Amino acid sequence: MKKRKLFLGIFQIILHTLLFRRRKRPIHRFLTLASALFGAILFFILFFSPPIHQHHLINPISFINGTGFHMNLQQQHVFRVPMGGGSLSGDVWISKQSKFYHGCSDSSNNFPTAEVNTHPNRYLMIATSGGLNQQRTGIVDAVVAAHILNAILVVPKLDQKSYWKDSSNFSEIFDVDWFISRISKDVKIIRDLPRIGDKIITPYTTRVPRKCNAKCYQTRILPILKKKHAVQLTKFDYRLSNRLTTDMQKLRCRVNYHALKFTDPITEMGRKLVERIRMKSKHFVALHLRFEPDMLAFSGCYYGGGDKERKELGKIRKRWKTLHARNPDKERRNGKCPLTPEEIGLMLRALGFGNDVHIYVASGEIYGGEETLAPLKALFPNFYSKDTIASKEELAPFSSFSSRMAALDFMVCDESDVFVSNNNGNMARMLAGRRRYFDHKPTIRPNAKKLNNLLLRRNNMTWEEFASQIRTSQIGFMGEPMEVKPGRGEFHENPTACICADSEMDTGAATISARRDMGEVTDGQVGEEEQEWSDTEYTENELEIQ
Repeated sequence: MKKRKLFLGIFQIILHTLLFRRRKRPIHRFLTLASALFGAILFFILFFSPPIHQHHLINPISFINGTGFHMNLQQQHVFRVPMGGGSLSGDVWISKQSKFYHGCSDSSNNFPTAEVNTHPNRYLMIATSGGLNQQRTGIVDAVVAAHILNAILVVPKLDQKSYWKDSSNFSEIFDVDWFISRISKDVKIIRDLPRIGDKIITPYTTRVPRKCNAKCYQTRILPILKKKHAVQLTKFDYRLSNRLTTDMQKLRCRVNYHALKFTDPITEMGRKLVERIRMKSKHFVALHLRFEPDMLAFSGCYYGGGDKERKELGKIRKRWKTLHARNPDKERRNGKCPLTPEEIGLMLRALGFGNDVHIYVASGEIYGGEETLAPLKALFPNFYSKDTIASKEELAPFSSFSSRMAALDFMVCDESDVFVSNNNGNMARMLAGRRRYFDHKPTIRPNAKKLNNLLLRRNNMTWEEFASQIRTSQIGFMGEPMEVKPGRGEFHENPTACICADSEMDTGAATISARRDMGEVTDGQVGEEEQEWSDTEYTENELEIQ
């Protein structure tokens, strides 16, 4: 408004000069007329030109007339976020191709049973590493390693000394009797090392390389096992190759999806949480937000918090000895930074989730607290967590133990209609594989590398353009069958050997249809660069905490 008044005044001065100046020579009159005409043209250009666009990474969201949201930007074409999910809202709860596939993990007739395969006086022990889901990978792979070594497996020891400092043992997280009995046909499992006469066997402690295959175990560990009778493998996470025989891969699935069952107290509390959400809504989304201070510190990313953020996250980052300084802009361009809660919310709205959708957030302490969560809650006001749907008294048996709290989140996320991860960490991978195995329930992983540039440019486009590009970018990242080529990524995330096509349908046609409808992840989308990050993100694989 002020700009228009200013140029209106200038225009009036030009007209006054033109009409009331004394008569001069023709040349002077020509120059005066030309100047006035040029000024008038300039005035009309500036008067009707749109304002200059401003670029911000994060902008506050607010209501507009109760019908939608808008970003508070000084621009002509406002970036408006609709409250509803649009025409896609009816399709967000189903996986188009899931009906053609099912989980299958039975062993073949040629797979040796525990009775035939196990040698006496040969005991394998493992010490897991990291948080709950990282330890879960170690437990699953330990059963397979015991079968490779013809050994008896001792119930695994959980990590009680790392960053999480959780004192829980195996039987306080998992139903140990169920675990032993469910796998008894494949591998013999005992609770503790036995005595030989009056002596307790002292295990030989060592460690195997990462991604150790069957030959690696037979070459490195079997000779020691034959001589010492008992071997303990330490920091046992991702110590087994992704490339095993089909029968060995199916054994992995039998352990992960059928033998590892949470204890009754965890299971009962997890079911209560799910039931309370279901009472409010038929469908719900579970979001593993992963925006805690430790995760952000490990990532080396920057979120605009200035010196305060750099100091706080830098202090946490010093806990890991071997982490080097990273370029935050490069990390974000390469898709290695978790999206902000606001960015996750915008992605979900673009994918068709309206503001009436109920969201359960599985997360610890969010960096920035309520201020950081506010934009996501504005987009999705039906917002829940363990703390909002259960009382402190109900959570008291779990709240002092990070693994038990993580187990509750795992159960709710597993039971959700749609699961959304914010990074490719251990919980996200474990749940992605499990949801593929059990009916291919929709599982969304942000294509952060492509979304980064799109989110930075969002204020220069309409909502319709933004949403269309989001949907295009997410092709191949929605949890549909055949998105990931067999053998790509971690087996726990993509258990191809344990996914079977229904016999009554045309396997080839379904495969082509799935790849055409949802896109197949290319080598570039799940490449070695991402795999390297996945192996190191917020784990203690090769990192000693000070």
